[in-house]
Amino acid sequence: MRKTCLESVYKLAKRNKKVIFIGSDLGPGVLKEFKENIPERFIMEGVSEQSIVGMAAGLAIEGYLPYINTIATFLTRRCFEQLVIDLCLHDLPVKLIGNGGGLVYAPLGPTHQAIEDISILRTIPNMTILVPCDAFEMKNLMSATLKWPHPIYIRLARGGDQIITKKNRKFVIGKSVMIKKPQKYLFLTTGIATQMALNAAKKLDNENNIKCGVIHFPSIKPLDTRALLKWIKKVKKIITVEENVLSGGFGSSILEFCSDNLKEHTHKISRIGLKDKFADDYGDQNSLLNKNDLNQRVLYKKMLSLIKNS
Repeated sequence: MRKTCLESVYKLAKRNKKVIFIGSDLGPGVLKEFKENIPERFIMEGVSEQSIVGMAAGLAIEGYLPYINTIATFLTRRCFEQLVIDLCLHDLPVKLIGNGGGLVYAPLGPTHQAIEDISILRTIPNMTILVPCDAFEMKNLMSATLKWPHPIYIRLARGGDQIITKKNRKFVIGKSVMIKKPQKYLFLTTGIATQMALNAAKKLDNENNIKCGVIHFPSIKPLDTRALLKWIKKVKKIITVEENVLSGGFGSSILEFCSDNLKEHTHKISRIGLKDKFADDYGDQNSLLNKNDLNQRVLYKKMLSLIKNS
C-alpha cells in the first residue's frame, strides 16, 4: 500500500508541476525515480517532522501542493500543534501520508504504534481523514486528493493486504463503499478492519445462513452521512470495527452521528477496536491484534452473540 501510494505521488507530480514531495528521514531508496527525474520538487529532511509541516504550509501558501510522508505517530503526536496552527487554521491543501497506521510497527513498541491517530485528527477543524483498505483503493484515492482544497491525512496500512475493492472504481472523498449488502445485520468498517469484517460476514453466511453486510468507510472525515441515514434505520444490529482506540475513533463518529440524527437507533450499535491501553508486550501486528481481540474470529462471535441475544 505504501509503495502504491508513493508511486502515485510521483505520477501526480508528472501531471502537475505544483506537486512537491517532502519526506522525513525515509532512507535513500524512497522514490528514487522521483528524486532523479524531478529533483527540484523532491525534498528529504532529517528527523524534523514539525519543521516539514511548517515548510509544507509555506509552500502551500505559495500555490504548491505538498505531499508529506513519514511515520504516522511522528506526523500526528509530534506535529499536533503544527497541524492545527500551520495547516488547518489556514485550511491549506497539504497531504499528510502516515506510514504504519494502527499496530503496523508493533515490533518497535508503543512509541511507533499509531493507535490514536484517527482520534487525534478528528478533533481538528478542516482536517480530512482517509483510511483505505487495499492497494487498489489507495491508487484510486490518490487521484482524488490532487484537487481537494483542504488538509488530508492518509493512513497507510502494512501493505500486501487482501484486495477487496474494484480496480478502477472512482474514489469520492466523503463516500462509503458497499462491500457486502446487508439485510438485518451490518459491519461498519474502515481500513484493514474491512477485510476482517468481510471474512467474518462470509463465515456467518456459510455456517449460520446469516446475511450480514459490510460497508467500508475509507473517508472518516467527512463521513458518508447519507449512507448512515439509509442503512442504520434498516438493520437490527451494527458493529463498528477499527484498528484505533475506541475513544474518539471511527466508532465514536458513528455514535455521535446517531446521537444527533438517529437517537432512537443508537442501541443497535456496538464497537470493536483497540483497547484503551499501550502495548505492554512485543510481537508482530497480528499477535497484538489478537491480544486486542481484534480479528475475524472475534467479529464473528460478537455478531453471533448480538443476534442470539436480541
